This record gives sequence, structure tokens and C-alpha cells, in this order.
Amino acid sequence: MSDKPIRHFSRAVVALSGSASDARILRLVLDLAKPTRAEVVAVHVVEIDWTLPLDGSVAGLTEEAQRVLDIAEADAEHLGVRLEPVLLKARNVGAAIVDEAAAQEADLLVLGLPYRKKFGGDFVIGTTVPYVFKNAPCTVWVVREPMPQEGA
Repeated sequence: MSDKPIRHFSRAVVALSGSASDARILRLVLDLAKPTRAEVVAVHVVEIDWTLPLDGSVAGLTEEAQRVLDIAEADAEHLGVRLEPVLLKARNVGAAIVDEAAAQEADLLVLGLPYRKKFGGDFVIGTTVPYVFKNAPCTVWVVREPMPQEGA
């Protein structure tokens, strides 16, 4: 593997969360995939609480997840890029994303990071991004949302 930055990839997994960052990361990957006809897999993970059965009904959550994937498919179709939507139910979002990247033999994994602060003003990265950084079998890009404007 080269030490050069990845500009071309053959298969990218894009982790969609249903947040505002989805459009930004999806467009980035689709724009890069189009010239080389790279494969794009859009993954949305429905996180299932440990108190519920993994195969139980989560109709409301899966409807929202399907909407997220439908939007991604429409955006890809509009740009002429083939996109495979994948809906997963899992206990741990980070582990599900990493497992899917491995199963898809992806050479790029892209996820968004909202700009959030916890009480006291410290920036919060959450648990998914560190898990993915530590365990992903491929290059990882994290695209952080811009800082909100003061007074906005």
C-alpha cells in the first residue's frame, strides 16, 4: 500500500446517520467515484438497545433509515453513480460500520461527524469515530460539520 493520499478507490462505504452531514459526505464520495466508476455502498445502522431483541420490530426506526438510504440512492442516480444501499440493525454502530467495510472489501470508509459540544463547552467526538479509527480495515475519512456561526 502506498503512502500517497487516496484519490482513487474501487469501493467506498459511506456511513449515513440521517444527520445534516450526510449530504456533504455523500456528495464528496459520489463526485470522486464518478470519473473512475468506483462502487459506493451507503450504510445506515439502526442501533438496537441491549434490552430489545436484535431481530425485534423497529418499524419506525427502519422507516426513517430507509428514507435516508432512498435519498442517497436518488442523489447517486442524479449524478450517474451506482450506489448500493445497506440497512443494518446492530447493538454497536461503529462495529457494524467496520464489519460492513470489511465484508464489502472497501478501500475507503467515510463518515460524518457533527460539531457538538457537551455541557461546559468541550467538543464531543462520541464513541463511533474512535472505534472506526481503531478497527477499520481500510482508509478512513471523517468529515466534520462546520462550526456553527456565533449567534446563529
